Amino acid sequence: MKNILLGVTGSIAAYKSPELVRQLRAHGFSVKVVLTESAKEFVTETTLQAVSLNPVRSNLWDKEAEAVMSHIELARWADCVLIAPTTANFMAKIVQGLADDLLTTLCLATKAKIIISPAMNHVMWKNTAVKENKRTLINRGISIIEPMIGDQACGETGIGRMPEPEFIVETLINKIINFDMPLTGKKVLITAGPTREPIDPIRYITNRSSGKMGYALASEFRAAGAEVHLVSGPTNLPKPENMTLTLIETADDLLQAVHENIDDVDIFVAAAAVADYRPTIFHKNKIKKMKNDLTIELVKSEDVLASVSKLEIAPFTVGFAAETLRLKEYALKKLNEKSLNMIIANKVGPNHGFDQDDNAVHVFWKSAGKVFKKMPKTVLAKELVILITERFKIDVGEASANSSNITSIR
Repeated sequence: MKNILLGVTGSIAAYKSPELVRQLRAHGFSVKVVLTESAKEFVTETTLQAVSLNPVRSNLWDKEAEAVMSHIELARWADCVLIAPTTANFMAKIVQGLADDLLTTLCLATKAKIIISPAMNHVMWKNTAVKENKRTLINRGISIIEPMIGDQACGETGIGRMPEPEFIVETLINKIINFDMPLTGKKVLITAGPTREPIDPIRYITNRSSGKMGYALASEFRAAGAEVHLVSGPTNLPKPENMTLTLIETADDLLQAVHENIDDVDIFVAAAAVADYRPTIFHKNKIKKMKNDLTIELVKSEDVLASVSKLEIAPFTVGFAAETLRLKEYALKKLNEKSLNMIIANKVGPNHGFDQDDNAVHVFWKSAGKVFKKMPKTVLAKELVILITERFKIDVGEASANSSNITSIR
């Protein structure tokens, strides 16, 4: 799955945008929509939010969103910016490099491929100024899906009609974008969220985890072409698209789900916050408040991460370490003791790690490491998947070379 940022400008052809979103999602794309103010005259945010399953943005001055620089997050999130329909006015604004609303600002801030699908009156399309703007955009590397001949809203007929959504999606996939999916054919098993270890039917022991980081990683692995199986503890997050999802409750449930699905897995990422201890006794009925003190005996849960990394034929295994101090020391210790290929460590505490939309991490492997400064978890996930893919391919290459050497010696 790849991320498409769909920009909708103020053309009557905007009535096709909901169907365009539906077509993109049917082909496995994740879609977020940005409307210009004039586009709202033709299509509603409510409709586009319903078909995209994502919030729709339109205002650069949204105080709540822009407090965390949401326009930059959107620009980095996108693998492709598709503006359909594109008015003559918006073409001119891109040529001039204007940034007077959210969509023009995103076009300047993104590194993603920009594609436009113009829609306008046939005389406007043939106007010299529009022709010159078209040439300028092409010279800058912006792809244009040419308008078609047909009846227009004004009652005239000519070139200027926006193509049908099916044609736009087909052109996008087959002729314009060559999406790089380096993990095509690979299987990724990833865990996310907390576990809950029951004390009685009312109470349980758990870890603070929203699951946001694990879910974001799962989506980015899918975008990289992998077949993804997400094993998730209880979260309030929406069900991810285009992947297998197994819901679990306890550490034992997680252990069982992982080992039932670990065969033929290429990459295992343990992002779940697993409870290290569980009560030795589960009380079938609620424990009543009868004494001032209550003692609960705990027993250590089985280490899911170590159980995978120590398999005879283990996948490329990535662990997580949430620490309150001595981050590097404890992360490296965990890396070595559990025979991991890589570990992702982050400091937790007030405004760090848990229950946050942003995160900063240190990544370590046997020969080196890398630091990622604080950024949105969705953006960080993309960077981490790039790094994991790179290290995975290096390790697989080393393994293949070693196997070849052994064969030749024999």
